[in-house]
Amino acid sequence: MSEPVTFIHLTDLHVGNPAVPDDHLYSDTTTTLRRILAEIKTLVPQPKFIVASGDLTNRGDAASYENLKAILAEAGLDIPILFALGNHDRRDGFYPTMLGRSDNLNAPYDHAAVIAGIHVITLDSSVPNKIGGAFEAGQLDWLKAELDSHAELPKLLVMHHAPALDTHNPDMEWESLSYADTESLRQAVAGKNVIGILSGHIHYDRVSNWYGIPTVVGIGQHAATDVTWLHEGLRMLDGAAFAIGTLRPSGLSITFAPQAATRQPLHSFTWVGMTEALKKYEADTAVAAAE
Repeated sequence: MSEPVTFIHLTDLHVGNPAVPDDHLYSDTTTTLRRILAEIKTLVPQPKFIVASGDLTNRGDAASYENLKAILAEAGLDIPILFALGNHDRRDGFYPTMLGRSDNLNAPYDHAAVIAGIHVITLDSSVPNKIGGAFEAGQLDWLKAELDSHAELPKLLVMHHAPALDTHNPDMEWESLSYADTESLRQAVAGKNVIGILSGHIHYDRVSNWYGIPTVVGIGQHAATDVTWLHEGLRMLDGAAFAIGTLRPSGLSITFAPQAATRQPLHSFTWVGMTEALKKYEADTAVAAAE
């Protein structure tokens, strides 16, 4: 690779259905996404591709995906968009609406593409009706086969839940890929030319060196976690951003592009109330999926 390759990382779009009130949607994500896509359209040079690493919608229903499709069409971007699924997404809503697919609606959405000399490998870390991430049977075998293909190309992994950085506290496993699958992933990527992992889920910008691999988490387009309040619990603030990635012969760089924000508090949970809040969210999600 002699010339730099630029791409965009979006995450946690949380697009909703404008016709239905949603008390779990804390900001106008439709307007935010339109604004960000307009900014992307002005970039020079234009990025080679866009990664959207999960929580594409807030409820996973067909109408929300239709809204997402309409927003993307209005933007008029002539750029490939690679989607991953997150815990707010639903496969039975995503597949028919976004891909026109009517079979195997419960299967994980794993896929790969070579764009501008980068082998982009996307893994579905979503677990139906659960907040934390994990892999289903067969997914790691598929990943290992992809890692062995196009061996000469740099590989960029995309998945909604980032690998866990700490594995000592089981109460916090919901914020990452499961601890067991984090270890399995570490073994799978060891010695492979993985230039980075792009994720979301926790709603704040974070870059980690995970066993030598840059692991990038983005704030996303819904709300920003107040990282100064994590000793108390989760407090969501007004805030959004996207990221511009550039791969050079020297390696991967990530530049964050924050949106104008008030940082006004939108919602909060103390850690004392967090367990019950998580249980309620998963129960509500299961009920919605059954309807």
